[in-house]
Amino acid sequence: MTVRPSRGRRAKQLAAALALLAAVLLAVLFSQRELIRLAAQGYVFGYPLVMMDLTRASFIDNMAPANQLVQISRFPDASFRDVVRPNVDTLYTLAWLDLAEEPLVLDVPATQRYYVLQLLDGWTNVFASLGPRTSGSHAGHFLLASPTWRGTPPADVTLLRAPTTMAWLLGRVQTNGEADYANVHLIQQQMHLTPLSQWQAGKQARASNAKIPAQSSLPPLFQMRALGATAFFTRLQQLLQSNPAQPHDTQALAALAQLGLQPGQPMPAWSTWRTEMIELGMWLAEYKLQQALDDPHGLREGWRQPPMNIGRYAQDYGFRAVVAMIGLGANLADDAVYPNASQDKNGQPLQGGQRYRLHFAAGQLPPVQAFWSLTAYDQDGFFIANPLNRYAIGDRDPLHFNADGSLDILLQNEAPASASDNWLPIPASGAFSITGRLYWPKAEVLNGTWWMPGIQPVEP
Repeated sequence: MTVRPSRGRRAKQLAAALALLAAVLLAVLFSQRELIRLAAQGYVFGYPLVMMDLTRASFIDNMAPANQLVQISRFPDASFRDVVRPNVDTLYTLAWLDLAEEPLVLDVPATQRYYVLQLLDGWTNVFASLGPRTSGSHAGHFLLASPTWRGTPPADVTLLRAPTTMAWLLGRVQTNGEADYANVHLIQQQMHLTPLSQWQAGKQARASNAKIPAQSSLPPLFQMRALGATAFFTRLQQLLQSNPAQPHDTQALAALAQLGLQPGQPMPAWSTWRTEMIELGMWLAEYKLQQALDDPHGLREGWRQPPMNIGRYAQDYGFRAVVAMIGLGANLADDAVYPNASQDKNGQPLQGGQRYRLHFAAGQLPPVQAFWSLTAYDQDGFFIANPLNRYAIGDRDPLHFNADGSLDILLQNEAPASASDNWLPIPASGAFSITGRLYWPKAEVLNGTWWMPGIQPVEP
C-alpha cells in the first residue's frame, strides 16, 4: 500500500523547496553583484548619450538631415512623441549638428523678443546659450566647431567649441499663442546655419520651415526601453569614439572597461549568462531612476524643482540620466526653471478625473523677467488630448483674477461652470503631472526663496 504525504506535509515540502531555490538564487546573484553593479553604473552613465543619438536619428528620419536648420512653424499637438515634455510657449528653431567635417556658422538677428538658443553636447550638457540674457538683443554670428577643429574664426564671428562631434541646437522663441505665429516666423527667417566654407564664399543656407510631423517610428523614449544589453552598450561604445567623455569621467570609463567596453573597439562576446546579469543591472538602474522621480525627498507641497546644476551636470550622472529620461534638452536654470508636480500638496498622486486648484496669492505669481506657464502631461510626459487643444496656461493668457488680486488655476477634466479661461484640462483617468516653465527667472527663484504653491484637491 502506498502512503501519500498529507496535504500539510506537501505544503511544507513545497515551502522548503522554494526557500532552497530562493537561497540558491540569492547566492548566485550575490556572486554576480559586482557585474550587476558595473552594468547599472554603465547604463546610468551612458543613458544620455544613447538617448541623444536615438532622438537625433528619429529627427533625421522624420524631419531633416544633419546640419539643416529647421524652423517649426506651429506648436506640436497631442500626437507628438519625439521629445518628452514639449512646450507650447515657444516655437522651436533646431538642428542636429555633425561637426566632424567642418564648423558651421550660426547667424542670429537683432530682436527685442525673448528667445534662447541653447547648444547641447552629446552628453546633454549645455556648452553655450544665446539670447537676450547672454548675448543681448543685437545681431550676431557664431562659429560652432568640433573639439578637434584648429582653424581661425573669421573676423566678428564668436567661436563656440562643442565638446563632442554630435551636438544639438535647440532654440525657443517666445510665441504668444497661434495669433502670434507670423511675428515669430519673421524672426525665424533671419536665423541661418551655414557650413563655414559656404559662409566665407558669401552664401547663406536657408532654414526649412516645418510642422511637427506625424511620428513614423517608435518614439525615442520607447526605443530606449526596448534596448537589450548588447544593443545598448554596442551603441554606447560606438558613440564614445566621436563623442568622448570628459576628463572627470575616468572612473566611469574604467567601469565600462571592466565590462569589456572600449571606445572604438569591437563589442565583447558576452555569454548568455553574463548578458542576462548585465540586463538585470540595467533593469535595476532604470528602476532606481524611476524611484528617484518618485522620491518625496526635496518635495515642497508636491513640487519638485530641479537642482540649479541642470544643464551642467559634471559627475552627477544620476541627475543627468533622469533629465534625459523626462525632459531631454533642458535649459540652464538661468534661462528657464521647470518645477514639476506629480502630487498634490498633501502628498497624494495627481489623478485624472479628480478636480484640483492651484492658488497664487496676491503678489506671489512666478517671478520672471520673461514669462511663465503651466503645462499638463500624461504619465509618459506627453500632451493630454482635449477638445480645446489647450495644453498649457500662463501669464500671456486672458486670466481672470480674484477680487483680492490672487489667481486660481483650475485643473480638471470637464470644463468648469465658470472661469473657463483659467481652466487647464487634465485626463479623465490615469496619472498626470504639471510642469511649470519660468523663463529667465529672477533671483528669488534661483536662490530658492520663492516656490510654487501646492496643488489643492477640490472636494466634489
